[in-house]
Amino acid sequence: MLLGAACWHLATLSLAVTPDNPVKSRYAHLINGHVYPEFTQGWQLFAPEPLHENVVVEARVRTARDSGNPRAGQWVNLTTQDVEAIRHNPVPSHAHQNMLRLAWNFYQNSHSRRDVPFGTRGILFAEYVKRIALQRLEGRLGGERVVAVQVRVTIRPVDPPRWGDRASAQSTRHRTLPWWSVKDRDRREL
Repeated sequence: MLLGAACWHLATLSLAVTPDNPVKSRYAHLINGHVYPEFTQGWQLFAPEPLHENVVVEARVRTARDSGNPRAGQWVNLTTQDVEAIRHNPVPSHAHQNMLRLAWNFYQNSHSRRDVPFGTRGILFAEYVKRIALQRLEGRLGGERVVAVQVRVTIRPVDPPRWGDRASAQSTRHRTLPWWSVKDRDRREL
């Protein structure tokens, strides 16, 4: 059985990278279902495209007070935390370099401009961003109970080099997401 699974895996990966042929065309739905998104071919490993934008992600929490009146905290720059974690580190964590940026990219590509998710993946990516923010902020609160979290993003374009053929950068964009309520299940395994 293990040998059969290994053969199936190798066959689908091989067919996924071959030029179009009758077998690949006939079984495309099976091949793509197995290969994507886990085994996508990312040539950026060999020839990365430089980032064209600086993305700054900030978050804040709303905490419950004994009086019952919630209090909104100050914005905390999560991107700066990531930069500090890798600065002067000879072998920085890949997760520290990319987790927040990729989480935002996933969120942005899975939601409308009005923050309506595109299907189940959109809901999952919103939860992912919320849990990252909650994980990074909850430890700084001195025991106050978090009842909501909010994220905002500033995207500043990076101007292309003079010799490049890319168009000039657009203007800076800002986006503030709505407050997300925090339940006990959101705190599990943070």
